[in-house]
Amino acid sequence: MQLTNKIHFRNLQGDLFGGVTAAVIALPMALAFGVASGAGAASGLWGAVLVGFFASLFGGTPTLISEPTGPMTVIMTAVIANLVAADPENGMAMAFTVVMMAGVFQIIFGSLRLGKYVTMMPYTVISGFMSGIGIILVILQLAPFLGQASPPGGVVGTLQSIPTLLANIQPAETMLAATAVAIIWFMPAKMRRLVPPQLIALIAGTVLSLLLFPDVDIRRIGEIPMGFPALQTPTFSFDQLQLMFVDAAVLGMLGCIDALLTSVVADSLTRTEHNSNKELIGQGIGNIMSGLFGGIAGAGATMGTVVNIQTGGRTALSGLVRASVLLVVILGAANLAATIPLAVLAGIALKVGIDFIDWDFLVPIRFPLRVP
Repeated sequence: MQLTNKIHFRNLQGDLFGGVTAAVIALPMALAFGVASGAGAASGLWGAVLVGFFASLFGGTPTLISEPTGPMTVIMTAVIANLVAADPENGMAMAFTVVMMAGVFQIIFGSLRLGKYVTMMPYTVISGFMSGIGIILVILQLAPFLGQASPPGGVVGTLQSIPTLLANIQPAETMLAATAVAIIWFMPAKMRRLVPPQLIALIAGTVLSLLLFPDVDIRRIGEIPMGFPALQTPTFSFDQLQLMFVDAAVLGMLGCIDALLTSVVADSLTRTEHNSNKELIGQGIGNIMSGLFGGIAGAGATMGTVVNIQTGGRTALSGLVRASVLLVVILGAANLAATIPLAVLAGIALKVGIDFIDWDFLVPIRFPLRVP
């Protein structure tokens, strides 16, 4: 088995354009998922860079774009919340350790050649699972969408706090979040081909917040540290060790499903065949490196992959270009993100959750009453 992905320069222009375009789409999504997970915007960005780079370099799907995704963010949110609540001092470090452990699980799955079995799961199971993930992601964004900090207790805590959240709604932030959703939802198809709606929503929401609400105390991302992140030493707690192993196994398996399903989509668009076991190993290496440098977990992202292919990407060079562009943004322009409102990111993440729900499968379901 070839150690790295096949890279050549015969499609240099297409790979460059595909990688740059995928990077533009990845930026607002990485910020949104980083904030939504509880790890912070910087962790989302570094997750997009590190998972994307190493998965492209060592994976088995040349055109796959890997980064933090909605399903991985939902699990990551629960991991961080549980570990920080159990150990406020070391909880975040343990959460990054779980990301590394998930990567190890993925490498084991790939080494045992279990990749082919992942895509054999019934469609109804995948549909129900992804719809559940989408609903959870929507619920978790309700508090920031309404301009408030997320209540403790995850999904249950948020649902129980809905009356309080509605009573304390922040009109300015809610308007910005709703504007972001509206831009993504109603942006004309012709404009979508030119620029990602998520990026337009991010820019428009930030500009509107500065022009319309200069004197309103709006919650924003704040300063993102420029430069390379500090190395995260693997941290374990004997009391939480079992929970960490279970979380890592769930995160690793979800990442396998997410990545390989996207690989199938890439195959259908490029008329090629991916190496599923090699892809799992690449995903595992990417997540190990992400957790090691304080990034959140990631997997193959359908949106970025499709855009990469549609704009010319055909080899792993496109994924490496995408990661390099994001790296330049983090090192040179991260301070520009300080004024982005958290409500705008909540709007972007909420729309992702809505899109994850398999409406085509759920809507036709009927439960007719049989008259005896």
